[in-house]
Amino acid sequence: MPWRGLFQRYVLKCPVTEAGEVSRRTYAHEASLYVHWPYCLKRCSYCNFNKYIPRSVDHALMTQSLQRETQTLLHISQVSRITSVFFGGGTPSLAQPFTIAAVLETVLKHAQFSANAEVTLEVNPTPGGKARLRDFVAAGVNRFSIGMQSLNDSSLRLLGRDHSPKEALQTLSEARTLCPGRVSVDVMFGLPDQSEDSWQSELEEVLSVCDDHVSLYQLTLERGTHLFKQVQLGEVHVPGDDVTATMYKTARNILKNLGFLQYEVSNFARNNAVSTHNIGYWKAQQYIGVGPGAHGHFVPHSLQGVLREARTQTLEPDIWIREVQQHGHATRRRLQLSHLELLEEVLVMGLRMNEGISHLHWAEFSPEANLQQVFGVSEDFQQMQQRGHLILDDGGLRCSWEGLALMDSILPMLLLRLEMFFKKPAASAATAGRTHGQRERDD
Repeated sequence: MPWRGLFQRYVLKCPVTEAGEVSRRTYAHEASLYVHWPYCLKRCSYCNFNKYIPRSVDHALMTQSLQRETQTLLHISQVSRITSVFFGGGTPSLAQPFTIAAVLETVLKHAQFSANAEVTLEVNPTPGGKARLRDFVAAGVNRFSIGMQSLNDSSLRLLGRDHSPKEALQTLSEARTLCPGRVSVDVMFGLPDQSEDSWQSELEEVLSVCDDHVSLYQLTLERGTHLFKQVQLGEVHVPGDDVTATMYKTARNILKNLGFLQYEVSNFARNNAVSTHNIGYWKAQQYIGVGPGAHGHFVPHSLQGVLREARTQTLEPDIWIREVQQHGHATRRRLQLSHLELLEEVLVMGLRMNEGISHLHWAEFSPEANLQQVFGVSEDFQQMQQRGHLILDDGGLRCSWEGLALMDSILPMLLLRLEMFFKKPAASAATAGRTHGQRERDD
């Protein structure tokens, strides 16, 4: 295929970097790309993501639409270099490999990839997903993120997953063969009827077979999901906050002892196998969102934009396809981010990383006031420092190992301090220049 040779020159293998060591400058013409595949075979009991269970999928039309929206948003952003690509969903492993290849080819026609750019595909570990891994690698994927979630049969059934522990292990083995050192697994804790001991045993089993990256997620009961209703009715029971806190602490210690660095609240890597795509989010770098319901944050330079916008694409796939055909993209909502809102993003996302926010990184977004001026003089902040939860030194602002586990209680204080420092007397200052409305168009 003609795209293959050109693509191989730019996207060949997952970049090997020190944890967090990505570019420390804000590049106006650089971004990552997220591509949303909205379709699933079934809806999991806990999931409230934007996903649809169709009777059939027109893969050719979906591919064409993803290509066109990618092209249009690259033009609007004036981005000339894509640092990473992430195919998420939904269940993107249900997409045809030619769809993946076509999107990557479109990027190459209108921009370039960073050297050794990371291209990740989320995989549902079913026999069908496993069978296509090799074809996805041929299409340009060089990293897999496997939604294992659990290795317990009863937990998988309760979660509504359509794979078995055996199938998950087989998929993981095949992925590791194809992309050694570049396979991540998602594992959930705080599941119904899960005890501290059963969680520890399950995690140890996962770690005995996993690759070099693990993402841990506590089960969140989302309103409107089947599992939420089951818990509300008392049909199933989930562990309490004290138990889940212990589960998290136990997991962190086990992973640390096995050589995994916790480089973010939920993510652990050894041998420097960090996710460069996700690090881009945590460093508040630009990203373009393509596909139904995708989100993006970038400056629309071709529209003479100077402020970063938060963009959301139309949710429903059929409507999204129609709008892409009509307008070239299906951006449903655009919101210009004020200076304060952008700093809130830098703070909230940056503190998720173990390295936190360096002084240089903060200065890129706030040249007028440094970290010490904004936070260091606050009594509440100083109390957090004394308790050993926050650190502000020559390296910048970061949470301690203990503080990372207390992010939910730490952030409100920091966000309030940030708002108090930057809030202007004029009530309109924070919202000046925003655009609102049911439908926002660039054409």
